[in-house]
Amino acid sequence: MKCLILFHSTYGHVYRMAEAVAAGVREIPGAEALLRKAPETLPDTILKKMGAFEPRKAWAHIPDAAVGDLVDCRALIIGTPTRFGGMCAQVRALLDATGGLWAEGAMLGKVGAAFVSTGTQHGGQESTILSVHTYFLHHGMVVAGLPYAFAGQTIMSEITGGSPYGASTVAGPEGGRTPTENDLAGAHFLGKHVASLALKLSSPA
Repeated sequence: MKCLILFHSTYGHVYRMAEAVAAGVREIPGAEALLRKAPETLPDTILKKMGAFEPRKAWAHIPDAAVGDLVDCRALIIGTPTRFGGMCAQVRALLDATGGLWAEGAMLGKVGAAFVSTGTQHGGQESTILSVHTYFLHHGMVVAGLPYAFAGQTIMSEITGGSPYGASTVAGPEGGRTPTENDLAGAHFLGKHVASLALKLSSPA
């Protein structure tokens, strides 16, 4: 059973979360985690000015996603940085190309979930996740969040990501803050939770 982890990462925060999600998926027997990145829409010249060109080499080995990858999976877990409270353009560009899948009902019944990174603690984590959820709902997918069974999202001892909507991390205003162990644990929990749901939904009644 394939679980597609589709992500875009600018400086590495979402990539690290994606790896944690994949590790969670692999804990479910029979579940396969497929990491794919959203095709880049910015030229290298812009990425270099942003200071994003060098960091991206760390996940250059991961193939770009194609629309067909979304059909060939039982669960779709999307990771994106926030852009003004919504998903980034790179992820949006790929999802905007799925009109044919919508017309065919090709995504109906698949499990969908999301994880994000924001620059500040209140920089649009939940609204960004919800912007991904609307895509799932329009395709007739089953939306999964991060249950309160993951107790790490309720801690008050540190700045942390995570909400009932999905896993998340705070990158910091300058992008220098890496995902905490609690953030990564939330991403791991999300991957395991989604894979478990997908397996249950795909099993004969």
